[in-house]
Amino acid sequence: MSQTPVTSGATVSSSATVVARSLLYGSILAAAILVVGSVVGFLVAGVQGLASAIVGALLAAVFMGLTAASVVLANRVAPNGERLGLYFGIIAGTWALKFVAFIVVVLVLRGQPWLNAYLFFGAVIVAVIGTLVADGLAIQFTRVPYVGDIALPGNPDAPGRDSEGTR
Repeated sequence: MSQTPVTSGATVSSSATVVARSLLYGSILAAAILVVGSVVGFLVAGVQGLASAIVGALLAAVFMGLTAASVVLANRVAPNGERLGLYFGIIAGTWALKFVAFIVVVLVLRGQPWLNAYLFFGAVIVAVIGTLVADGLAIQFTRVPYVGDIALPGNPDAPGRDSEGTR
């Protein structure tokens, strides 16, 4: 992944910008699912529906956080596109971990008297589709350079240049 200069002198991966925007959109989505789902759940099934919406929203938020954490970890372990196999191994491994964790959570929650399965399923489906939309919007609207760490003529702030803009 390319590196984008930051005003503090440090560099941050360009994918970190997308991850941050995705987390922002996903957090807003999780909060909306929590509020709207809780109201709808309570109106439809009382406290049982309220609990179902809360668990569905929390599950979405935790899984979204795991995705972001895997990208950040992969960027630290394999920066600048180095060791691409390791990078995508971390991403795919986290995906597999989330898949197994989701199955375990569903099996544990199945048949719980305080959970309405239909409202929980609805909250999870809305969260999955919503996070896909949030990620897509983050990717589409976040400005990321096509190349990183390139020194253009006349750009004294470019990495590797002195105060006069020369190498």
